[in-house]
Amino acid sequence: MHEKRWQSCAMTVNGLPQHIRYNADTVEHLFLPLLRRLTQMQRRAGRRVIAFLAAPPATGKSSLLQFLERLMREHADLTRMQALGMDGFHYPNAALETHTTVRGGKEISLKSVKGAPETFDVAALAEKLAAAKIGAVRFPVYDRRIHDVVADALTVDAPILFVEGNWLLLDEEPWRGLRPLADYSVRIDAPAAFLRDRLIARKVQGGCSEAEALTFYEMSDARNVERFAAHVGTVNEIWRMEPDGDFVRA
Repeated sequence: MHEKRWQSCAMTVNGLPQHIRYNADTVEHLFLPLLRRLTQMQRRAGRRVIAFLAAPPATGKSSLLQFLERLMREHADLTRMQALGMDGFHYPNAALETHTTVRGGKEISLKSVKGAPETFDVAALAEKLAAAKIGAVRFPVYDRRIHDVVADALTVDAPILFVEGNWLLLDEEPWRGLRPLADYSVRIDAPAAFLRDRLIARKVQGGCSEAEALTFYEMSDARNVERFAAHVGTVNEIWRMEPDGDFVRA
């Protein structure tokens, strides 16, 4: 097997500086072909198209889509795309702290399982996506510096909208209602043990202790990884995340 040719770049993702890297061959043979398919789809349709990227937590969805948006800008033959995150549709922390759900027979704060499907305003997401089909709208964003949502922070007006999130294709109500809004969909799969290490490291980077990160993983993230794998719906194409962070088409 030939040695991978890694390319690095610096970006700001969800308010935080990030240094990311992608395999040059993956960019050429996986990322760019996807962007060309979306460009052709948009030009044939003659209207705005929406694509979904559904993946479990810690697969680098936000960074990947921002990189794809950069690729679109660098290639004159590709139609302009905007990367959007589902995380902007989290209920605000003030609501999560005052509302509860039941886990294992116990009533717990929604804040303690932030990131679970129940912590998102699905109706607001569906409304924004439907409106985006026909005109420019403003989207909320999630800012990891404050760990909360910022309302109406982004003007959405590109011909191609690429939305990422854990639950966009969740085969449960009310999430099923989002599926008809997508013109194309991609899913990323990854081993649960690999995601565990990345999720704990991400919490520590965000200011948690190792113990706090492990507790949150066991309470919330681990369940989300399992729920994604068990209930994600059908997609147009599937990618697999490798242990070195590279992606291959499954």
